[in-house]
Amino acid sequence: MLISNGSVFMPAVLTLTGIPGLESVQHWIGIPFCVMYFLAVIGNSLILGIIKYEHSFHKPMYIFLAMLGATDIALSTCILPKMLGIFWFHLPEISFAACLLQMWLIHSFQAIESGILLAMALDRYVAICIPLRHATIFSQQLLTHIAVGVTLRAAILVAPCLVLIKCHLKFYRTTVISHTYCEHMAIVKLATEDVRINKIYGLFVAFSILGFDIIFITLSYVQIFITVFQLPQKEARFKAFNTCIAHICVFLQFYLLAFFSFFTHRFGAHVPPYVHILLSNLYLLVPPFLNPIVYGVKTKQICDHVLKVFFSKNAS
Repeated sequence: MLISNGSVFMPAVLTLTGIPGLESVQHWIGIPFCVMYFLAVIGNSLILGIIKYEHSFHKPMYIFLAMLGATDIALSTCILPKMLGIFWFHLPEISFAACLLQMWLIHSFQAIESGILLAMALDRYVAICIPLRHATIFSQQLLTHIAVGVTLRAAILVAPCLVLIKCHLKFYRTTVISHTYCEHMAIVKLATEDVRINKIYGLFVAFSILGFDIIFITLSYVQIFITVFQLPQKEARFKAFNTCIAHICVFLQFYLLAFFSFFTHRFGAHVPPYVHILLSNLYLLVPPFLNPIVYGVKTKQICDHVLKVFFSKNAS
């Protein structure tokens, strides 16, 4: 309903514009995004299948990898179908409720992925620094608690963002979101009211999840490196370090893209809008695409099983 000053009261439908400034070429941009998505789904599904059916992979490191793959599939699926609908089929409208749901799912899966990366770092810390206690510490019960814990942490911390938007923000200057998906700050910036509490809580969630996780991941790897370099044999040092390479690559790509996107979106006032949007999209689509490649190449056991799957199919 339109109000006298031109603002909109609780709009039923919002419009996603896609990538501002690149509307004429965004149908071409959709092609590499679509390819990345399908490769991400295929790669992560393949790793999930191998881990599920190969009993030798029923270990904490691989179970966490399976959780990461499932989260990557869910995260990229939350964003890409609607994005391609905008790029290719000119379907920019989304209901306000669906927009809030998409926002909650995207930010929740981001937080879950960060929690899984922390769990993987702690698993490597225990395996290298106190290997004799690894099987005792990382029991099946602890793995279940970690899975439930990272999921509940994400869902509970992100949920107030929805409540604050739904209950605190009533009037909107426009119903057009200059983005390819429903992101927290993109929605908040539409409001005509005071949005400081929304911004503050958004920063609190970002730093309490990403900030907390990155600190403890860094501390874990500092201790891992200290332990590895104290090993007397060069071969033992190389073997221990090699078990962490894949996770370090995944860790760096996730958090570097996350913080670069986060800070340019909030503090890069002179950065063109299309750069913000492209960075946000790459942050959500690149890790799910690269993670199975990194683990497939750097984890010999998984690489061997992937080759076995394809060669057995070719032989038949």
